[in-house]
Amino acid sequence: MDREQFRKAGYAAIDRICDYFEELPERDVMPSVEPGDIGRQIPKSAPVEGEEWSTIAADFDKVILPGITHWQAPMFMAYFPANTTYESILADIYAGAVSNPGFNWLCSPACTELEVVQMDWVAQLLGLDESFHNASNVGGGIIMGSASESCLTVCIAARERALRLHPGTPFEQMVIVGTTQTHSLGAKAALILGLSFEAIETKEEDAWALRGEALRETLGRLKGEGKLPFALLATVGSTSTGAIDDIAEITAVAASYPELFIHVDAAWAGVMLALPEAREECHLDAINARSTAVNAAGGICASGEVHSFCTNLHKSGLVTFDASCLWVRDRKLLTEALDITPPFLRNKHTDTGLVVDYRNWQISLGRRFRSLKLYFVLRSYGISGFQAHLRNLISRAARLESLVLSSPNEFELFVPRRFSLVVLRLKASSPKNGEVEDKDANELNKKFFALTAERKDIHLTPTTVGGKYCTRIAIGSPFTKDEHIKKVWKVINELAEEAKGSQVEGK
Repeated sequence: MDREQFRKAGYAAIDRICDYFEELPERDVMPSVEPGDIGRQIPKSAPVEGEEWSTIAADFDKVILPGITHWQAPMFMAYFPANTTYESILADIYAGAVSNPGFNWLCSPACTELEVVQMDWVAQLLGLDESFHNASNVGGGIIMGSASESCLTVCIAARERALRLHPGTPFEQMVIVGTTQTHSLGAKAALILGLSFEAIETKEEDAWALRGEALRETLGRLKGEGKLPFALLATVGSTSTGAIDDIAEITAVAASYPELFIHVDAAWAGVMLALPEAREECHLDAINARSTAVNAAGGICASGEVHSFCTNLHKSGLVTFDASCLWVRDRKLLTEALDITPPFLRNKHTDTGLVVDYRNWQISLGRRFRSLKLYFVLRSYGISGFQAHLRNLISRAARLESLVLSSPNEFELFVPRRFSLVVLRLKASSPKNGEVEDKDANELNKKFFALTAERKDIHLTPTTVGGKYCTRIAIGSPFTKDEHIKKVWKVINELAEEAKGSQVEGK
């Protein structure tokens, strides 16, 4: 393809993308394909001779779109959202044009310096303490691919920090601590690092959040068993219910454990900190609070304070996947664990210490030019537009919540709505007592969800918390309007009746 062919193909691609978004509300959310349907349409090997671009581009409609789950669709309410915007799409095009691995400042100064500034823009937007800002020259932020990558990275830093305090500790004694509501990223980080993961059981009466007393008991027991709990993964907005751990109680307990590194995983709910009215609910003051404990670990971070914080702008933050934002209070926690500088990576700019080399803050060497997406989106929407988007999501979820509360004989809220997440449960037809009722309700809710999973026009996800089977409805698409909330409510009520009918018939 030469430049003029590219120009023509580019115009056509933009037109096709615009048509796609125009068609989106009328498309089924879920594809009507079976495993292998897409693969059978793709040649088993690359062509010997190049093909015409028109033939290649036609496969987007013919082969690709039939196998796409439409995450941007207004009736996509599963998992958590993965927003995209026209601004982000354009940023990815430009970033693709100047493609570079971005591992140090010299690779492309603009890539590094834009990210340094953008992470401060977002930190300010969320109200994070200045100690997390790059401008502090002590802490700072970096854009990673996912919250799982961010978690693994800080767990490596936390491990090395703990080993500086307790040299020679066998890995089999080192433990990452989370809860039964912690995302699987915690257990996966432990698996990758060859360490143990301890999940503290959370309780319904605590709204499934981690409280200080449960943490104190677990840390004391682990220490008594000769273990070294060195990292705690606290959650602001759990996947299943949107639970928010009590950060103030957690940091108070952690003050007695100098080796305990606290990471806040706010992958989904963290962007809600952009709303002043959401900050108390998200425990922002406790996240920002500094510790007065003696800093036995060295560096700026003492025990009893949050050491790192992560949220994903690629969920409800209007930025195309991937854009996971990680901040640390002391960048040396990362660089002391991850800095390997062979001669071919040395240059005078790095050696002076006047520039950031993000390769020393992450696991991989190369990295994508993600910050351009943040720059385009935040400039185009502005703070007010970004906030308006979040408030719209919350408003749609509040509308669904009100519908659930107005039908007490059919559905119930499993937990109160958390921002734009509604978790509901279908009530059993014939209430009984205790475990029998729970078992019947679980079977009914499984049947109900199985029916929703057969639909192509909506996409929801199930969860099980405290032994109770529920359905999650996560509002995230900027295209979701009140009419779509009414539609999903109509659909789930129809399916509820079908599920109850099949239960009565013993099917």
